[in-house]
Amino acid sequence: MGNVLQIVCRVVGLGLTCAMLAACAVSGAGEPTLASYGPQDDGAFVIEAIRPRYLRPAALRTLVPFAEPYEAGTIVVDTGARYLYLVGQDGMALRYAIGVGREGFQWSGEATIGRKEAWPIWVPPGEMIARQPELAPYRDGMPGGPGNPLGARALYLYQGGRDTLFRLHGTREPWSIGRQVSSGCIRLFNQDIVDLFERVAAGTRVVVLAQPPSFGAVEVAASGWIGQPEIRGDVLPIGRSNRR
Repeated sequence: MGNVLQIVCRVVGLGLTCAMLAACAVSGAGEPTLASYGPQDDGAFVIEAIRPRYLRPAALRTLVPFAEPYEAGTIVVDTGARYLYLVGQDGMALRYAIGVGREGFQWSGEATIGRKEAWPIWVPPGEMIARQPELAPYRDGMPGGPGNPLGARALYLYQGGRDTLFRLHGTREPWSIGRQVSSGCIRLFNQDIVDLFERVAAGTRVVVLAQPPSFGAVEVAASGWIGQPEIRGDVLPIGRSNRR
Protein backbone atom coordinates (compact mmCIF):
# COMPACT_ATOMS: atom_id res chain seq x y z
CA MET A 1 0.00 0.00 0.00
CA GLY A 2 2.82 2.43 0.85
CA ASN A 3 4.39 2.16 -2.62
CA VAL A 4 1.00 2.66 -4.24
CA LEU A 5 0.45 5.81 -2.18
CA GLN A 6 3.85 7.14 -3.20
CA ILE A 7 3.14 6.55 -6.90
CA VAL A 8 -0.37 7.96 -6.91
CA CYS A 9 0.70 11.08 -5.02
CA ARG A 10 3.09 11.88 -7.86
CA VAL A 11 0.41 11.62 -10.54
CA VAL A 12 -0.79 15.02 -11.69
CA GLY A 13 -4.43 15.77 -12.43
CA LEU A 14 -6.17 13.09 -10.39
CA GLY A 15 -7.52 15.62 -7.92
CA LEU A 16 -6.40 13.51 -4.95
CA THR A 17 -3.95 14.55 -2.27
CA CYS A 18 -1.68 12.36 -0.17
CA ALA A 19 -3.81 13.34 2.83
CA MET A 20 -6.97 12.07 1.14
CA LEU A 21 -5.30 8.78 0.24
CA ALA A 22 -4.04 8.30 3.80
CA ALA A 23 -7.54 9.04 5.07
CA CYS A 24 -8.90 6.26 2.83
CA ALA A 25 -6.26 3.91 4.24
CA VAL A 26 -7.48 4.68 7.78
CA SER A 27 -11.03 3.73 6.84
CA GLY A 28 -9.82 0.22 6.03
CA ALA A 29 -8.30 -0.42 9.45
CA GLY A 30 -9.61 -3.46 11.27
CA GLU A 31 -10.05 -4.13 14.96
CA PRO A 32 -6.78 -4.71 16.85
CA THR A 33 -5.86 -8.21 17.96
CA LEU A 34 -2.90 -9.67 19.82
CA ALA A 35 -2.12 -11.57 16.62
CA SER A 36 -1.31 -8.23 15.01
CA TYR A 37 1.75 -8.11 17.26
CA GLY A 38 3.04 -11.59 16.55
CA PRO A 39 6.22 -12.44 14.61
CA GLN A 40 6.35 -11.13 11.06
CA ASP A 41 8.54 -12.30 8.20
CA ASP A 42 9.89 -9.06 6.75
CA GLY A 43 12.21 -10.12 3.97
CA ALA A 44 15.79 -10.37 5.19
CA PHE A 45 14.71 -10.14 8.85
CA VAL A 46 12.03 -11.40 11.20
CA ILE A 47 10.17 -8.87 13.33
CA GLU A 48 9.94 -10.44 16.77
CA ALA A 49 6.61 -10.81 18.55
CA ILE A 50 5.72 -8.30 21.27
CA ARG A 51 5.31 -10.05 24.60
CA PRO A 52 1.71 -9.97 25.86
CA ARG A 53 2.66 -8.14 29.07
CA TYR A 54 3.34 -5.02 26.98
CA LEU A 55 0.06 -5.23 25.11
CA ARG A 56 -2.40 -3.58 27.47
CA PRO A 57 -5.69 -2.77 25.72
CA ALA A 58 -4.71 0.92 25.70
CA ALA A 59 -1.48 0.07 23.85
CA LEU A 60 -3.10 -1.69 20.92
CA ARG A 61 -3.46 -0.04 17.54
CA THR A 62 -7.13 0.86 17.18
CA LEU A 63 -9.67 3.08 15.45
CA VAL A 64 -11.00 5.74 17.83
CA PRO A 65 -13.27 8.82 17.71
CA PHE A 66 -11.27 11.97 16.95
CA ALA A 67 -12.95 15.37 16.94
CA GLU A 68 -9.88 17.61 16.78
CA PRO A 69 -9.58 20.15 13.90
CA TYR A 70 -6.97 18.41 11.75
CA GLU A 71 -7.34 17.50 8.09
CA ALA A 72 -7.87 13.86 7.28
CA GLY A 73 -4.54 12.23 6.46
CA THR A 74 -2.58 14.27 9.04
CA ILE A 75 -0.42 12.53 11.64
CA VAL A 76 -0.94 14.09 15.07
CA VAL A 77 1.45 13.14 17.88
CA ASP A 78 0.18 13.82 21.41
CA THR A 79 3.42 13.40 23.35
CA GLY A 80 1.80 13.95 26.72
CA ALA A 81 -0.77 11.22 26.19
CA ARG A 82 1.81 8.92 24.49
CA TYR A 83 -0.37 8.46 21.41
CA LEU A 84 0.02 9.06 17.69
CA TYR A 85 -3.11 9.54 15.57
CA LEU A 86 -3.48 9.10 11.82
CA VAL A 87 -6.55 11.23 11.18
CA GLY A 88 -9.24 9.61 9.08
CA GLN A 89 -12.63 10.68 7.87
CA ASP A 90 -15.99 11.04 9.65
CA GLY A 91 -14.45 11.99 12.99
CA MET A 92 -12.27 8.89 13.39
CA ALA A 93 -8.52 8.28 13.63
CA LEU A 94 -6.20 5.30 13.82
CA ARG A 95 -4.38 5.48 17.15
CA TYR A 96 -0.95 4.05 17.94
CA ALA A 97 0.87 3.87 21.28
CA ILE A 98 4.26 5.61 21.37
CA GLY A 99 7.33 6.31 23.45
CA VAL A 100 8.58 9.89 23.55
CA GLY A 101 11.64 12.00 24.35
CA ARG A 102 12.84 12.27 27.91
CA GLU A 103 12.97 15.63 29.66
CA GLY A 104 15.27 18.05 27.84
CA PHE A 105 15.10 16.11 24.55
CA GLN A 106 11.52 16.76 23.41
CA TRP A 107 10.70 18.28 20.05
CA SER A 108 7.39 19.76 18.98
CA GLY A 109 6.14 21.57 15.90
CA GLU A 110 4.96 20.87 12.36
CA ALA A 111 6.82 18.97 9.67
CA THR A 112 6.25 16.69 6.70
CA ILE A 113 7.49 13.21 5.99
CA GLY A 114 10.50 13.88 3.78
CA ARG A 115 11.45 10.25 3.19
CA LYS A 116 10.68 6.72 4.28
CA GLU A 117 13.12 3.88 4.94
CA ALA A 118 12.70 0.18 5.69
CA TRP A 119 15.27 -1.25 8.12
CA PRO A 120 17.02 2.15 8.19
CA ILE A 121 20.67 2.85 8.91
CA TRP A 122 21.16 4.63 12.23
CA VAL A 123 23.84 7.31 12.55
CA PRO A 124 24.20 8.53 16.16
CA PRO A 125 24.71 12.32 16.35
CA GLY A 126 28.08 13.57 17.53
CA GLU A 127 26.61 14.91 20.78
CA MET A 128 25.16 11.47 21.54
CA ILE A 129 28.54 9.84 20.97
CA ALA A 130 30.07 12.42 23.31
CA ARG A 131 27.57 11.34 26.01
CA GLN A 132 27.90 7.65 25.19
CA PRO A 133 31.43 6.90 23.89
CA GLU A 134 30.53 3.23 23.42
CA LEU A 135 28.60 4.32 20.31
CA ALA A 136 31.76 5.57 18.57
CA PRO A 137 32.04 2.44 16.36
CA TYR A 138 28.76 3.47 14.74
CA ARG A 139 29.69 7.07 13.91
CA ASP A 140 29.51 6.18 10.20
CA GLY A 141 26.24 4.32 10.62
CA MET A 142 24.82 1.09 12.01
CA PRO A 143 23.29 -1.22 9.37
CA GLY A 144 19.57 -1.85 9.60
CA GLY A 145 18.31 -4.87 11.51
CA PRO A 146 16.46 -5.90 14.67
CA GLY A 147 19.32 -4.63 16.86
CA ASN A 148 19.22 -1.16 15.30
CA PRO A 149 17.60 1.50 17.56
CA LEU A 150 15.40 2.73 14.68
CA GLY A 151 13.70 -0.63 14.35
CA ALA A 152 11.94 -1.93 11.26
CA ARG A 153 10.93 1.39 9.65
CA ALA A 154 11.62 5.12 9.91
CA LEU A 155 9.69 8.17 8.71
CA TYR A 156 12.02 11.19 8.49
CA LEU A 157 10.57 14.58 9.45
CA TYR A 158 11.49 17.57 7.30
CA GLN A 159 10.81 21.31 7.55
CA GLY A 160 11.29 23.52 4.50
CA GLY A 161 13.02 20.69 2.67
CA ARG A 162 15.59 20.17 5.44
CA ASP A 163 15.93 17.15 7.71
CA THR A 164 14.96 18.02 11.30
CA LEU A 165 16.89 14.93 12.55
CA PHE A 166 13.69 13.76 14.25
CA ARG A 167 11.97 10.56 13.18
CA LEU A 168 8.95 8.38 13.73
CA HIS A 169 10.47 4.90 14.00
CA GLY A 170 10.29 1.41 15.42
CA THR A 171 12.16 0.15 18.46
CA ARG A 172 14.09 -2.83 19.80
CA GLU A 173 12.83 -1.91 23.31
CA PRO A 174 9.11 -2.73 23.52
CA TRP A 175 9.09 -1.90 27.24
CA SER A 176 9.72 1.76 26.32
CA ILE A 177 6.34 2.28 24.62
CA GLY A 178 4.28 4.50 26.92
CA ARG A 179 7.42 5.93 28.51
CA GLN A 180 9.46 9.09 28.24
CA VAL A 181 12.89 7.66 27.46
CA SER A 182 14.13 8.51 23.96
CA SER A 183 16.50 11.19 22.71
CA GLY A 184 13.60 13.11 21.20
CA CYS A 185 12.29 10.90 18.40
CA ILE A 186 8.91 9.16 18.52
CA ARG A 187 9.05 5.38 18.73
CA LEU A 188 6.37 2.77 18.05
CA PHE A 189 6.19 -1.00 18.32
CA ASN A 190 7.82 -2.43 15.18
CA GLN A 191 4.51 -3.93 14.08
CA ASP A 192 2.86 -0.52 14.41
CA ILE A 193 5.50 1.45 12.52
CA VAL A 194 5.26 -1.08 9.68
CA ASP A 195 1.49 -0.55 9.61
CA LEU A 196 1.82 3.27 9.66
CA PHE A 197 4.59 3.16 7.04
CA GLU A 198 2.25 1.40 4.61
CA ARG A 199 -0.58 3.89 5.18
CA VAL A 200 1.24 7.20 4.60
CA ALA A 201 3.30 8.76 1.83
CA ALA A 202 6.16 11.23 1.66
CA GLY A 203 4.66 14.70 1.97
CA THR A 204 2.24 13.73 4.76
CA ARG A 205 1.77 16.52 7.33
CA VAL A 206 2.95 15.71 10.87
CA VAL A 207 1.97 17.77 13.93
CA VAL A 208 3.89 17.02 17.14
CA LEU A 209 2.18 18.54 20.17
CA ALA A 210 4.17 19.63 23.21
CA GLN A 211 3.49 18.21 26.65
CA PRO A 212 1.47 18.27 28.93
CA PRO A 213 -1.24 15.92 27.66
CA SER A 214 -3.90 17.57 25.55
CA PHE A 215 -6.96 15.86 24.07
CA GLY A 216 -5.77 12.42 25.22
CA ALA A 217 -5.53 13.45 28.88
CA VAL A 218 -8.92 12.15 30.03
CA GLU A 219 -8.45 8.78 28.37
CA VAL A 220 -4.95 8.44 29.80
CA ALA A 221 -6.09 9.22 33.32
CA ALA A 222 -8.89 6.66 33.06
CA SER A 223 -6.77 3.85 31.63
CA GLY A 224 -3.57 4.28 33.66
CA TRP A 225 -1.86 3.90 30.30
CA ILE A 226 1.36 5.92 30.69
CA GLY A 227 4.27 3.72 31.69
CA GLN A 228 4.52 0.12 30.56
CA PRO A 229 5.94 -2.49 32.93
CA GLU A 230 9.65 -1.71 32.98
CA ILE A 231 11.13 -5.13 32.28
CA ARG A 232 14.36 -4.33 30.53
CA GLY A 233 15.40 -7.92 29.99
CA ASP A 234 13.65 -7.78 26.62
CA VAL A 235 16.10 -5.30 25.12
CA LEU A 236 17.89 -6.72 22.10
CA PRO A 237 21.69 -6.30 22.09
CA ILE A 238 22.55 -3.16 20.17
CA GLY A 239 23.66 -3.95 16.66
CA ARG A 240 22.20 -7.47 16.63
CA SER A 241 21.38 -8.44 13.04
CA ASN A 242 19.12 -11.53 13.36
CA ARG A 243 19.34 -11.86 9.58
CA ARG A 244 17.45 -14.74 8.00
